[in-house]
Amino acid sequence: MTSVSAFACLLVLYLVYRRFPKRISISQVRGPPCSSWLFGNWIEFLQAPAGELDFRCSEQFGGIVRINAPLGFLGRPPHDHGSEGHSICLSHGELPIPKLTGRSAIIRSLFGPGLTVMEGHDHKRARKIMLPGFGGPESRSFLPVFIGAAGKLAQKWQDLIASDAQQMTVVSIPWWISRATLDAIGEAAFDYHFGALDNTGNALADMYTNLFFDVFGLPTKSSILSLGIADEIPPSVVNFLFRYFPPRRMAHIFETNKLSVARKLVEDKTAALWKAEVAGTYFLSWANHSEKMETGLEEKEVLAQMNTIILAGHETTANSLTFALFELYKQPEIQKRLRAEIRGMGKTSDYTASDFDNMLYLTAVVKETLVHSIFCNTFRVAGGDEVLPLLNPLTLDTGEVLTELPIPKGTKIITSIAAYNRHKAIFGEDADVLNPDQQGFFGVYGNMYEPR
Repeated sequence: MTSVSAFACLLVLYLVYRRFPKRISISQVRGPPCSSWLFGNWIEFLQAPAGELDFRCSEQFGGIVRINAPLGFLGRPPHDHGSEGHSICLSHGELPIPKLTGRSAIIRSLFGPGLTVMEGHDHKRARKIMLPGFGGPESRSFLPVFIGAAGKLAQKWQDLIASDAQQMTVVSIPWWISRATLDAIGEAAFDYHFGALDNTGNALADMYTNLFFDVFGLPTKSSILSLGIADEIPPSVVNFLFRYFPPRRMAHIFETNKLSVARKLVEDKTAALWKAEVAGTYFLSWANHSEKMETGLEEKEVLAQMNTIILAGHETTANSLTFALFELYKQPEIQKRLRAEIRGMGKTSDYTASDFDNMLYLTAVVKETLVHSIFCNTFRVAGGDEVLPLLNPLTLDTGEVLTELPIPKGTKIITSIAAYNRHKAIFGEDADVLNPDQQGFFGVYGNMYEPR
């Protein structure tokens, strides 16, 4: 008990020290009133429907908003919540913006030391290795795999409906799409057949179901407080605590990692990868067999990238498709135009990449779906003092108007992807409504903001 008390006292002293940096203050930046000393604004931010606080604050305060952290009297300077110029400038500038320690520890537990937790040079090195395997020509080569998975999924739904004499079958769209994307990504990226659509009792597919929601979705008050504290203490301490005293919601992560197929894939396909003979494994052949070790990936990094692609890739794809189908359900006129365009191709099967390129309205629907990203925010911390140039002038609580904002080292930064991608000055007055027609004004993915 004595050692625990001593550790708690040291932690409090450390956080109090961090609370009083001799630096610039951004406390005069406007934002919503603090609803709780203990939780700051994080209850309404993390427990409300996705993006709700982002949209309200963006409308009321503009592109830069201050929100209060949990245990505000102990935390670092107040949060800086960006949409507009803030997120863009930070994303493409020189200001070091590492990820918050608590969230990095969770993601590292889920994926390993992959792209999602890499920083700086390591992140650039891994991206350089992986990108050639996911370019335009490579993606086109995966088309038969994607069409095959979609066809099998449609057939499963037809069989379910046909087997019910009363025609009252309830189909769980997210559940089935998650299995289809898992099959498609496993085969396309690693030539691995999960068989999730054929085997509804697949243990790994069952474990992947709702994984992200269980870990990241709708946090409890205690989870919010724990995460707020984890973001304030050194990464080594956070990693130790998460490893030996994991939160209950992380149990799903550890059970999933026990079933991970990444290491088995590497062991089973080493010879084929060396010869680059396995379809869809371009990135692995370069990553695992680079002639220059300083530019290649270590084995643990290769495994982490595979886990990232399998877990994050299939989940985000499935959620985006589910959102698209939900929007099509709400807007039958978009369905009608899509069906007319597809039928106008004069085919019922054997579609090619060129066929999809020629379906302009379908392309617009896909692009508009991605604008309404399933990601709402990214969480970062300023790695050094910086002055941020603003796209629009910023009015402080005092009435002073700024054209640039000092960002002190240690300021936590939340970039609001949801608020930016619905910014009416950029995407039009109906930016908060899925409208494929407005995509004609942009390039391939013009002005779109996606998380790194």
